[in-house]
Amino acid sequence: MAENPLHNIIRLYIIKAAKWFMLIMPIVVLFYQENGLGMKEVFILQAIYSISIVVLEIPSGYFADALGRKNTLIIGSVLGFLGYLVYSFSFGFWGFLVAEVVLGFGQSLISGADSALLYDTLLQSKREKDYMKHEGRMISAGNFAEALAGVAGGLLAAISLRYPYYFQTVIAFMAVPASLTLYEPKVYGEMVKMTFGKIVGVVKYALIENKKLRSNILYSSIVGASTLTMAWFVQPWFIRAELPVTMFGVLWTLLNLSVGISALFAYKFERLFGARTTVVVITISLALGFMGAAILESYWGLLFLLIFYLARGIATPVLKDYINRITTSDIRATILSVRNFVIRIIFALWGPFYGWYTDAFSLGGAIIIAGLIFIVLAGTSYIFFVKYNFPKLEHNKL
Repeated sequence: MAENPLHNIIRLYIIKAAKWFMLIMPIVVLFYQENGLGMKEVFILQAIYSISIVVLEIPSGYFADALGRKNTLIIGSVLGFLGYLVYSFSFGFWGFLVAEVVLGFGQSLISGADSALLYDTLLQSKREKDYMKHEGRMISAGNFAEALAGVAGGLLAAISLRYPYYFQTVIAFMAVPASLTLYEPKVYGEMVKMTFGKIVGVVKYALIENKKLRSNILYSSIVGASTLTMAWFVQPWFIRAELPVTMFGVLWTLLNLSVGISALFAYKFERLFGARTTVVVITISLALGFMGAAILESYWGLLFLLIFYLARGIATPVLKDYINRITTSDIRATILSVRNFVIRIIFALWGPFYGWYTDAFSLGGAIIIAGLIFIVLAGTSYIFFVKYNFPKLEHNKL
């Protein structure tokens, strides 16, 4: 098989699109409500999904480093398909729980392995400096797919709220042949022996021994957890604002298009303004997004959701690139999985509380609390991020 980097990149685009062409997202809360769930149960399901990811997150990253990114992506793609198949034929909390566990396992196998395979594919061709650009494009492709899916999902939901799940299963299957036809980059060298001690050693190195890497992972994880939290606040916000259901798909599409556009130009933004300014802009924008969405119930609140989503598009490729620059190929997937692990731990700890608070008191109060927690955690981690990274993190000095 020809080892042209374009070969892998195209297939990674397909995997990303299959993962993010989320027909279900514009109506998922409505679907849960139709099946008798409240916001508390919604956030519990997502916490369980996060815990499912956490269980395999770091071992899966190490599995990708030890036995190959391709094999890991194949298994993850198959589980993604099976998860939506279970969802399609489930009608209550426990069936949804099984589906979320399967999807969580599948997601844990894909996350980290996809970015690691992309970076090493480019590294093999001596084009690793293009990683941020390609990572941004893939995130953009994923969000464009999710945006288009918002419209399609809304149309399918007009027939039945279950139809998006049927078609989602078909979409998820597309990742299986794409992953089967990937090739494994040679650059990261010999296979390593997978042992529990080795996994613990990599985690210790990432979160304790290497202060620069630790500061990057913690800041990136806090940002990632905040964007994940907001994603589950958006539809309840639409409901609180008394927006017509027909607008859900349209607005979901516009928000995800904004992520796709900003991710597409994230590398240019970072190169123009530098690492320090980029990180400050991300932090302030996310904080403003939380507070504005919490306080404003009118259409003006959409402006703050837009600010939040634009910052999200810039944050993911930029912060992942910072981690990749200071990580070696033999442990790259594991390190990226450590980041995802921390994101899911943060969400699993706080998510059920946000859901409970929303049901017991108010959505606005829950969003304010989430925003304040983000400000405290991001502000604290930013101090260490600056201490251990600047000025060397600036793109032209790394």
